[in-house]
Amino acid sequence: AGAEVLQALTFYASEDKLATVGLKGKTDEINRAAVLIARSVANDKDVLVAGNLSLTWMYDPKEPKSADHVRKLFDRQLEVQMDVGIDFVIGETFSWVGEALLAVESIKKAGLPAMVTMCYEEKPESYEGYSVAECARRLEDAGADIVGINCLRNPENTLPLIKEMRQAVKCFVGCQPTAYRTPKGSPDFTSLPEFPLGLDPLQLSRAEMAHYATEARDLGVNFIGSCCGSIATHVREMARALGKLPAEERAWKSKTGKPMSAYEYYGHE
Repeated sequence: AGAEVLQALTFYASEDKLATVGLKGKTDEINRAAVLIARSVANDKDVLVAGNLSLTWMYDPKEPKSADHVRKLFDRQLEVQMDVGIDFVIGETFSWVGEALLAVESIKKAGLPAMVTMCYEEKPESYEGYSVAECARRLEDAGADIVGINCLRNPENTLPLIKEMRQAVKCFVGCQPTAYRTPKGSPDFTSLPEFPLGLDPLQLSRAEMAHYATEARDLGVNFIGSCCGSIATHVREMARALGKLPAEERAWKSKTGKPMSAYEYYGHE
């Protein structure tokens, strides 16, 4: 579909989180398999493979020992992922900038480029109360190579915040919004009554995602991607809009001289 980075499916693949769904003790196996699958495709397509860390639900700034615990969770995942072979690491969906900083620390300690993204619920601020710009500056100061925003918000509710980040930092900026339509005043798709199993009617069109991609480019975003709700057809249209893939094929016409499809019958273009 035109993706230039394949992100290993290791989101929520930390020990404590896996244990909540009966997969305790499977951390190494799952992280290894996820990277191997991504790597097997990437080798054929000549694209990058990103390892992945995510929020652990174990970080608590009021509990000093939680930071050390989260470090161990991240380090264990990275050890396995690096053993298989990753090009850089995406740490994502952090509401606590403190936990995001721990991800930067672990990734840089491992000697890999770090992309770390925050997510914002109803208010555009971290759980500590830091603004979008301040979160970006703290991540950049900690050594993140790419800072940005992912998940929860769709393009319409993400791009204004991305603009703040772009103006706040000198490093690269990444944007990975969701592909769901949310009502005004409720930018977080996970807060909707349709979450999680009734979201299908809220999915954005491929054209809307393509438009987002060009808007992000024009804002100076360096890493343009997508998150929950985004599928291959979205990625394909985004890639076409950014010139990463050829334009759509020619309009189909039958050779009979008369319409031979609804496409021709109604004069669609």
